[in-house]
Amino acid sequence: MKAGSRLEKILEQGNFAVTGELGPPKGNDLEVVKRKAELLRGKVDAINVTDNQTSIVRMSSIATSTILVQLGLEPVMQMVARDRNRIAMQSDIFGATALGIKNMLCLSGDHQTFGNQKGAANVFDIDSIQMISMVKGLRDDGVILGGDDKVEGDIKIFIGAAANPFAEPFEFRVVRLAKKVKAGVDFIQTQCIYDMKRFKKWMEMVRDRGLHEKCHILAGVTPLKSGGMARYMAKNVAGIIIPDEIIDRMVKAPSGKAADEGIKICVEQIQELKEIEGVHGVHIMAIEWEQMVARIVEEAGLLPRPEV
Repeated sequence: MKAGSRLEKILEQGNFAVTGELGPPKGNDLEVVKRKAELLRGKVDAINVTDNQTSIVRMSSIATSTILVQLGLEPVMQMVARDRNRIAMQSDIFGATALGIKNMLCLSGDHQTFGNQKGAANVFDIDSIQMISMVKGLRDDGVILGGDDKVEGDIKIFIGAAANPFAEPFEFRVVRLAKKVKAGVDFIQTQCIYDMKRFKKWMEMVRDRGLHEKCHILAGVTPLKSGGMARYMAKNVAGIIIPDEIIDRMVKAPSGKAADEGIKICVEQIQELKEIEGVHGVHIMAIEWEQMVARIVEEAGLLPRPEV
């Protein structure tokens, strides 16, 4: 085992994994973390902790992940390249693993102009692929980036990254995944999926290269709350494609029933994803809607979660 995390064990034993997501508070209110955590307890195998997502200032991913460890839950600590150089990254990984964090997700990060600190300087010292390679070196070779200094201790971390099957150019999407696999990624969580035809085509390309046998792929899903949300995401969120038939279902849902329709669509997507060769789990991104995760996993037949 590379880290011995629950998520790693679930995947290595061939179980269909389920991860969720927790957005830290815009401050230091522990009750926000505890409330969201309890909504996800027993419903997912691990909980992604976002790292100042959309460049909005929030409680740090390391601190929030440590709180989850203290609560007896398993975090997937996200780390973005936007805010740290390679010195800070490696230092934070040392600290995170010392505090009991066993999973991390390597990300480039949203540009700061999307958030509430538009004048902030970004870093982007290394990109997400280079970050994966760096973390693998810390773990497998026991050396700090550059290979000269030995790590004092034993870095055990299950390395994850993101993939977007829907960005352009489409043909390059699988090439980028292959680079992450070569760098040493253990698992992948995808952008939220609505266009199932395009995702299946991407998975065909993944299988053609044998990448599904070299890393675990968790397909991302996000339940829609309303027709307005569906239209907004389709028009304004880069890298997301929402087919017209899904937008129509949300828009035409009976008054007061749009959220139910969104949950129904999400459950249908999960059931379809479970049948795709090479998909090893789902990542449920219920953005500020954590209370619906229990219903989604139950209706999708994903409960109870396996014991490992």
